[in-house]
Amino acid sequence: MNETMALGRKRQPRMLFERAEYLDRLARVKARMQERGIDVLLIASPANQFYLTGYDGQSFYTPQMVVVALDDEEPIWFGRKMDAVGAEFTVFMEASRIVPYGDTFIGSAERHPMQALVALIEKNGWANSTIGVEMDDYYYTARWHATLTSGLPNARFVDAFLLVNWIRLRKYDREVEYMMQAGAISAAALRAAIDVAEVGVRQCDVMAELNRVTTAGTAEFGGTFTCKPPNAMVGELCAAPHLSWTEAPLQPDEFFYIEQGGVRHRYHSPLSRCLYLGRPTERMIHVADVIAEGLNAVLDRVKLGVVLEELAETWSASIARHGIEKDSRIGYPVGIGYPPTWGELTCSMRRGDRTVLEPNMTFHCIPAIWLDDYGLVISESSVVTETGAKTLADFPRELFHKS
Repeated sequence: MNETMALGRKRQPRMLFERAEYLDRLARVKARMQERGIDVLLIASPANQFYLTGYDGQSFYTPQMVVVALDDEEPIWFGRKMDAVGAEFTVFMEASRIVPYGDTFIGSAERHPMQALVALIEKNGWANSTIGVEMDDYYYTARWHATLTSGLPNARFVDAFLLVNWIRLRKYDREVEYMMQAGAISAAALRAAIDVAEVGVRQCDVMAELNRVTTAGTAEFGGTFTCKPPNAMVGELCAAPHLSWTEAPLQPDEFFYIEQGGVRHRYHSPLSRCLYLGRPTERMIHVADVIAEGLNAVLDRVKLGVVLEELAETWSASIARHGIEKDSRIGYPVGIGYPPTWGELTCSMRRGDRTVLEPNMTFHCIPAIWLDDYGLVISESSVVTETGAKTLADFPRELFHKS
């Protein structure tokens, strides 16, 4: 069967949410577009594409776009022809809303997929519209923008970066359900890593076990790969926050710092702890207790109507009683994750952020403390409820150690 015939086959979409929910998400986005005078929104972010259409393919290494127009009920998925089949399997829209471009646009110095998108915009009568684009998104490149603006000289382009991300901040109930399941997976994976970590075991073998459980999930529901590798540092590398493990065997009196997360249908629930291979010093135990105390205080402070700045102030006041300071943020919203991040990029738990807590917002609070020779972390992902914070995982808040 040739490619053209395959694309014409009627396929049953694998929808994670009801059509009505997708349309409600779009209605919220369109309301924000109207407020900002945007007629057509071009969405490059894979996470935002997934949120609004259900599309879930590892095809974002080539240009693809979701087009939301105020006058259209359904969005358009625009992408590489061979990936249109994946769109048929995953998006909620009618097949006519899947618009592929040919492979002649891939890896070509003369052609670019955005030229095909220009033609699509002209065909739909949007060439003179106000078009919103995600200017600071990881996937919206300078060449994309130059091709679009030169090809559509009568359009008015405006920055719509994070427009959809802010809509995503408050989750639907099914999204929270998936994140709770991801939390159970994250706890199981972290437990597996701690259990297998022993002096003489290679660091990479510990992480292989963690990744095995992250992928396998639990007996009730399976997992998958995360949008980024865990931050897992051993020994002196624990003084830096975003490095990786090695193949070296674990040694006595070494720290193992692990920041990882479980995943359920692209929804991530991060969870971080540290393991010490030996008897920890009083100073280590003290710092871990300070982190746990501060984290507990932050979670207790979570209430509807509280602003993120208040959570940061709660943390600062808690650790200040022990003579410790931390000048970086302690948390951020989390949810759908595609490379390179599971963060939603909108707001942060830090001074000056006046974002108000609302039901079904989900955050990763990670108040790590970095010292000269190691870092310590105890983190939790949680959802804001009518009665406060509900953590997504059940895991002891302590410094683990094996003597």
